[in-house]
Amino acid sequence: MGIAKTPSVVTLPEAVKPYPSILEFLIKAFPGISRDTWAQRIRDEKVLDDNASPIAADTPYVPAKRLFYFREVENEPVIPFPETILFQDDEILVADKPHFLPVIPGGRFVNECLLNRLRARTGIADLVPLHRIDRETAGIVMLSANKKTRGLYHDLFMQGKITKTYHAIAEVAQPPQQELWVVQNRIARGEPRFRMRSVTGAANSESHIQLLKESGNRGYFHLRPVTGKTHQLRLHMSSLGFQIINDRLYPDLLPEQDDDFTRPLQLLANQIMFHDPLTGKAMEFGSGQALLL
Repeated sequence: MGIAKTPSVVTLPEAVKPYPSILEFLIKAFPGISRDTWAQRIRDEKVLDDNASPIAADTPYVPAKRLFYFREVENEPVIPFPETILFQDDEILVADKPHFLPVIPGGRFVNECLLNRLRARTGIADLVPLHRIDRETAGIVMLSANKKTRGLYHDLFMQGKITKTYHAIAEVAQPPQQELWVVQNRIARGEPRFRMRSVTGAANSESHIQLLKESGNRGYFHLRPVTGKTHQLRLHMSSLGFQIINDRLYPDLLPEQDDDFTRPLQLLANQIMFHDPLTGKAMEFGSGQALLL
């Protein structure tokens, strides 16, 4: 059983028709967890209020009230690849994440995620990712280590002052007529919700894509996302007819299966560059991992 070492937090939302109990809210908000499981957790005093006191089955539902609980997952998968710390000071930590490891807890993963591995490794409980990359994607992730300066580094991402570059290997069915593309479109959640899609409307995403070399029916690509939408590069590559090798979501959703560690998604967050908002110093970090064409 995987049990989180730090609590998750959920805030009870305002509702036109309030939930009859906190238990009913938890069942609705987390459909993957059964009524019996939530009821047992409450009986076991595993769901706490703002005062760190256990709630009871008859604790009234109060909008804006916060609840704290420790995620539990049976048979949590182990990801047999290490992360690498590339840089660490009092403000930030930059890590090189392996394929298959999620950045934050979710789904089947509690402690097997970059955030909780790094918290345990460094002893810094206040570590928080400043951005995310897909579980299937390897490469650079930057985290904040100081709550007081976190907003300064977060603003770099919000204001587009971070330059991120990726590498990818994808199928090239036919020789393309060009080597450079700029893709701009509107990305929204699709069905199922974890899969994104292109929709009509004002563009909210932009990627610059360059084919560097080809070998057989595969190409080695340099990608620069201007924006940071979920699955943006995977969707944009697919829209050009270039399926990233071992992508199980785009262009077609393949049946769910256990991870095949011999077939990682061929997408790497290769480099990140920015000027430190505190010192003004130019900062640049590159992944030690590589994709082989």
